[in-house]
Amino acid sequence: MIYYKTYDEIELLRKSNMLVAKTHGEIAKIMKAGITTKEIDKMAEEFILDNGGKPGFKGYNGYPSTLCISVNEEVVHGMPGDRVLGEGDLVSVDCGVLMNGFYGDSAYTYPIGDMSTEALELMKITKECLYKGIGVALIGNRIGDIGYAVQKHAETNGFSVVRDLVGHGVGRNLHEKPEVPNYGKQGTGAKLKEGMVIAIEPMINAGVFTVQGLADGWTITTTDSSLSAHYEHTVAITPNGADILSSFDFCEEELKKNERELVH
Repeated sequence: MIYYKTYDEIELLRKSNMLVAKTHGEIAKIMKAGITTKEIDKMAEEFILDNGGKPGFKGYNGYPSTLCISVNEEVVHGMPGDRVLGEGDLVSVDCGVLMNGFYGDSAYTYPIGDMSTEALELMKITKECLYKGIGVALIGNRIGDIGYAVQKHAETNGFSVVRDLVGHGVGRNLHEKPEVPNYGKQGTGAKLKEGMVIAIEPMINAGVFTVQGLADGWTITTTDSSLSAHYEHTVAITPNGADILSSFDFCEEELKKNERELVH
């Protein structure tokens, strides 16, 4: 069953998602070569707790950490640990927060230092895929329209769309109905209606679309070891179009500062 949110509930969801966005802003400050994924996770958890939220992922189905940090060929659900990030790494960070009874959920892919041309192009196209999907998240359209828009843009640019993992509804639960695939046919799937809140999250691979799980029970990687990128916004379906409840502004502001520092 799809749970439709009231205006007040959407505003509570916005608060949760803005804390996720600000957490990404903090992460971006330290997202540099030489740091361990565990250190990034610790900082995120402290920031969320200090700002009145709880980590949304920690303890979810037994997941042990605050963030999912997936590097290079890792698609999603990478577990923070002793891995040291190096120059040229592509780092996808998914963050969730529980606050005022509602979840926030957003992911961003970070570049570490000088990146390969392929990695930069993959990041650019994956982010564009997200906004293509958001652009058709309109009342009266269907879930398949979102997937079609994402898939078409990815494949037109020579990349592939992960099929085994999908976006989802967000509310009092981290994962609600409906599922939001990043591929599909126009005019199919659940109809988008006012009050729906969904996480749109393209996971795009540089190589084949197939993925596999690692022995840790969480980490998902590409089967051909190609790079993968992941961007996610939580959006509300409104009469004025998709209202993006999360934000990339905080992390992108910090990333620009990092770039300026490198230049100087």
